[in-house]
Amino acid sequence: MSDVLISASQLAAMKAGGDTVVIDTRNPDAYAAGHIPGAVNVHEIFTFLATSTPEGVEELKTKFADAFGAAGLTGKETAVFYEQSMNSGFGQSCRGYYLLQLLGYPLGKVLHGGLDAWTAAGMETTTEVPEPKAGSFAIDPAAGAIMIDAKAMLEALQDPSIAVLDVRDVDEWIGESSSPYGKDFCPRKGRIPGARWIEWYRMMKPTAEGQRFKSPAEILAECATVGIGKDTPVYLYCFKGARASNTYVALKDAGIKTVAMYFGSWNEWSRLPELPIEEGAPMVKAA
Repeated sequence: MSDVLISASQLAAMKAGGDTVVIDTRNPDAYAAGHIPGAVNVHEIFTFLATSTPEGVEELKTKFADAFGAAGLTGKETAVFYEQSMNSGFGQSCRGYYLLQLLGYPLGKVLHGGLDAWTAAGMETTTEVPEPKAGSFAIDPAAGAIMIDAKAMLEALQDPSIAVLDVRDVDEWIGESSSPYGKDFCPRKGRIPGARWIEWYRMMKPTAEGQRFKSPAEILAECATVGIGKDTPVYLYCFKGARASNTYVALKDAGIKTVAMYFGSWNEWSRLPELPIEEGAPMVKAA
């Protein structure tokens, strides 16, 4: 049983029991068209572009501590994040979960299957917009270990025990495009040297209820294809930490012990000309 992922029926039971704040990460138009009753819309979970400088991390933490407090979190409530479906929002619900973890908030979940799973289960939606009672909670500095900065990522390139894992789409991995938002959105195309690659979609599979994460055994099998096991420290990156958040949830759910994310990801790395990149198709090593 996953510690993070919950079903639509589990969410319905949690909502009935109280002390649950449901957070819709989709864009405001999608939210306005229909959402889970009582859900608060926080689309900035997906759109905010972070940097890994000390100032950037402080801004990130302050911004989302305030946003989650405004949504009604005080430390007592369980936050449940959702998107439309697990493969259509670039991992935005998992990005919300990751940000909450980064702040040290102890109670976070992701609706497995998103709003599609909720409606498939016959649950109602609404267009009514709630007025949450604003709260606040203390940020736990010790929780920051799940995020690394560009310097730590650069140092990791010299440590063969650490697996740097790129989970972007294939056109970004081979340097055909710099981002999901346009071929030349970033100043440089390519990948972090020495990175291994598992496209984020591979952590999921189609089911009768839509896209769901694979089982822990299946996720570990995917990881084994690039030499990652349960005891391998993994540093994740994508473009801005959304797809990597999806993979973060998958890896932690599968029992990989040490997973951290370079949240600035390619959006930051590509804009720092002193940092090395690899371009073109990866070389295949001879057997």
